Amino acid sequence: MLKSTFLSLLEPYSQHTDLIETYWQEIAVNYGGAGRFYHTLVHLEHLYGQVLPLKTDIEDWDTFLFTLFYHDIIYNALRKDNEEKSAEIAEAHLSALGYPPARISRCKAQIIATKSHVESSDPDTNLFLDADLSILGQGFSIYKTYTQQIRKEYAMYPDLLYRPGRKKVLQHFLGMDTIFKTRYFQEKYEASARKNLQAELAQL
Repeated sequence: MLKSTFLSLLEPYSQHTDLIETYWQEIAVNYGGAGRFYHTLVHLEHLYGQVLPLKTDIEDWDTFLFTLFYHDIIYNALRKDNEEKSAEIAEAHLSALGYPPARISRCKAQIIATKSHVESSDPDTNLFLDADLSILGQGFSIYKTYTQQIRKEYAMYPDLLYRPGRKKVLQHFLGMDTIFKTRYFQEKYEASARKNLQAELAQL
């Protein structure tokens, strides 16, 4: 499904099937890279499933999808610039497709927004950020699997370092007035997300 969605997304912007296939293979290879356990194609599938019912509420669906596909194309737990590097790849590829510069800038801004998850003045960005965090509000068995996958991605850190860092992340979310920025995701996941985060925090 992801591949067909991506190919359909690019078709209006390029007649070069080889180029489109190259772009897809880059996504498939990067998201399937060694050391990835959560930030994989499954993560993209989850995101797509979360936002598809909201398609009519999203102002720029194509840009939103480009953000989805490229927001974690670079991911290394040891680096601090994953979002910026991912945005650079999106910019290069979209420029090569002749995508409008203003829409490229919007895509880049949405990708970089996933670094801090601060509320945006752009409604599309807020919906993307909420979808990106929607894993927090899933059933606890799914949430637990997510925490185990994240731990594997940070396997280079011993518990002595990982646990304090993870606690800080959990406390940051729990300290927010609302974890989710949009009413749709607040009503759907806010209560369950807080319950999951508190349960994980108690176990650390």
